[in-house]
Amino acid sequence: MVLQYGRMSQAPLLKIEKVPASLRQLVLGRLREAIISGHLAPGERLTERTLTEQMGVSRTVLREALRQLETEHLVEVIPNKGPVVRALSAEEAKDLYRIRAVLHGLAARICVENADEASVRRLEEALKIVINAYESGDAEQVLDAKTSFYDVLYEGTQSESLSEMLETLHARIARWRALGLGHPKRSDERSRESMNNLKAIVDAVKQRNADVAERLTREEDNQAGREVMRLLAFEPAK
Repeated sequence: MVLQYGRMSQAPLLKIEKVPASLRQLVLGRLREAIISGHLAPGERLTERTLTEQMGVSRTVLREALRQLETEHLVEVIPNKGPVVRALSAEEAKDLYRIRAVLHGLAARICVENADEASVRRLEEALKIVINAYESGDAEQVLDAKTSFYDVLYEGTQSESLSEMLETLHARIARWRALGLGHPKRSDERSRESMNNLKAIVDAVKQRNADVAERLTREEDNQAGREVMRLLAFEPAK
């Protein structure tokens, strides 16, 4: 099962249309997506003139978006160079996946404790979408489907505080998730392993087994982290 993740670096950023919604949020979302997908590569300079012309927005709006991306650790400002896409760091990836495993495990436990038939059905439906995405071989679909799966898990916790923490973490870890799913050297065995893990997590929720759900969710994140660390070794140094 070879997943194909279409790098956006060969396509221009889509121009932002002037709409009543927050233009800053539109620009922020578009830039975040471009960084996560690889359109804007690690170490690439983010020049105001180029981006404002491509996106059709003012420098003020662009600067606000770049400041937010800096807080999300997707962009860093280098003296005498300006804002650049932050490089991928193996140490940071390892740290984030460890934290994610703990928080996801907690989310799974609380989800089981709160689970009702409706929430279990939503999780089962989300799992079907993940399986279909894997079978399609499209890594971008898999990334979206797994994100939706975990969103359902977060909803099941009924904890706004935990959901907010996980959403913040998601913004920082998204680039590594895209790398792990779309890298040409990704292991087919890892794809099968992940599908089986998610199936087992759903089974544990259905059986109302909080201990097993927490353990399996942590294991899935730890395995994903190890795969990303392996794949980072193939990435050129920046």
